[in-house]
Amino acid sequence: MSKQEKLEILILDDEKQFTEELHEFLQKSGFESFETSNFQDANLVLAAHDIDLLILDVWLPGINGLDILEDVKTRYPKLEVVIISAHGDMDTVIRAVRLGAFDYLRKPFRHIDIQIVIERTQKYLHLQRKLKLVEERNSLISKTLEEKIDRHFIGISPLIRKVFDAALAASKYPDANVLITGESGTGKENIARIIHYSSTRKDHLFCAVNSSAITDSLLESEFFGHKKGSFTGAISDKMGFFEVCNNGTLFLDEIADMPLNLQSKILRAAEEKTITRVGDTKPISTDFRIISSTNLDIEKRVTEKKFRLDLLHRLNTVNIHIPPLRERPQDIEPLLIHFINMFSQKLNRPEFTIQKEVFSELKHYSFPGNIRELKNMAERAIILSKGNVLEVHDFPTKAQSSGQLSDELMSLDLEKNEISLVRKALLVSNYNQTKAADLLGITRHALIRRMKKHQFKIGKNEM
Repeated sequence: MSKQEKLEILILDDEKQFTEELHEFLQKSGFESFETSNFQDANLVLAAHDIDLLILDVWLPGINGLDILEDVKTRYPKLEVVIISAHGDMDTVIRAVRLGAFDYLRKPFRHIDIQIVIERTQKYLHLQRKLKLVEERNSLISKTLEEKIDRHFIGISPLIRKVFDAALAASKYPDANVLITGESGTGKENIARIIHYSSTRKDHLFCAVNSSAITDSLLESEFFGHKKGSFTGAISDKMGFFEVCNNGTLFLDEIADMPLNLQSKILRAAEEKTITRVGDTKPISTDFRIISSTNLDIEKRVTEKKFRLDLLHRLNTVNIHIPPLRERPQDIEPLLIHFINMFSQKLNRPEFTIQKEVFSELKHYSFPGNIRELKNMAERAIILSKGNVLEVHDFPTKAQSSGQLSDELMSLDLEKNEISLVRKALLVSNYNQTKAADLLGITRHALIRRMKKHQFKIGKNEM
């Protein structure tokens, strides 16, 4: 092991003979080792050195090792911790894992036992470094922005770079409303967050609201707030979304499904930047930006008199369309590598190799669920894999895996395809609406609306 890659290990245990013996073993094994018998000395070592692994005894004089675990994982989130104890029980093990412990060993243990744990830690840390390199190479956003939106934005295709450039351009105009369109699972909320956190509104609230998930009875209260006693259950004054988002951004997801009776009120609020709480007469000024999104043909909704044209004009100052994954196959490989590394790390599995044939096969798949479907494929492959090499059979696709679309899906009739997909999802899920909605990448409420729209029956025998 090179000097640069040498693992730095800190032992914290009050048994002097144990720490000296383990320290000597680790040094002879090629690791940089430090030994301490109390938390104060351990803190000094942690501050002075870039420690990779802490070997921590649960029972220390005057302090619980699990409290130390919680503290160091908060201050040094990249530090891995192995808990050791001669008196451990299952409750201790469970709590230690929940607090972020990498592993648990019961005393007395053999040197080979700790060596195996350290080797696993090395693989894990190597995987983390590899994941970081992949993210830095393929992510279009800065590390600072990535931390703020708590998401990665991976892609190399000209199409996705064009989307990213459009988002950055929109962020420079913090008062301009933005409409983001694209199929389900393409990452519309991700783009909305990038716009917000790249703008001058970044230090204020980004509030994401599913326009179709709020019940009719609570619509006005949720958006505009209410006064105490204005209706049954209004036990105190409440601020609505518009008021909460003062100086920030209100993200309206699935905007095309917004009930008509609310659309006129949204329009007025967007135009006047003034709202009135339910049960009150006092107008309240609020400065917000609206970013909305939809996976439906909103122009068709306007034609069908289901969406107001004037509201569309107000929301669509800037339009950003995210192409589906099948139109940008170059992004499949970096996205899959990112997801595989992410789930390997999350599920504490060894480093995986992906056969080249996997990328070739997936580039010929239509991905109706887009990035969300690819992410689910990666997680499933990691969970069910028996080795550390991922092959084509680890990524089973839906009916079109060979790249030959059915005649029905080759049709560009959006409504026919929607009916077909809803029907297939219900069949596959045995008419479980929640599971069917997950397959389609939409909420259960959105699925129910589509079933009503196309006059689907609920009973199995009536589909």
